[in-house]
Amino acid sequence: MSTLVESISAISLLLGALFCCVGGIGLMRMPDFYTRMHAASITETLGVGLTLLGLLLLAGWTLVAVKLLMVGALVFFVSPTASHALARAAMTCRLKPVLADVGETTSKP
Repeated sequence: MSTLVESISAISLLLGALFCCVGGIGLMRMPDFYTRMHAASITETLGVGLTLLGLLLLAGWTLVAVKLLMVGALVFFVSPTASHALARAAMTCRLKPVLADVGETTSKP
């Protein structure tokens, strides 16, 4: 049973690291504020969530697990609120999203 929990934890930690790396690449490659903010929120939700799950499985039923659950709850509630506040502030400042031209296709040869 211990090997099963450790392997599920390792998979969760690796997937969390993968989502964080993909989100970091998305932050560098996206064209405007809104898409970058979306990449950051996905990274925070999936990457941090899977990483905390992996750490929670390794911690077992200890005080560390309670602390990890509290951090997870904080991220779960604060991240969407902060993303919404940032998007609303950007819209209030009239920051326009970068949109493709109507005649332009999204795929390039």
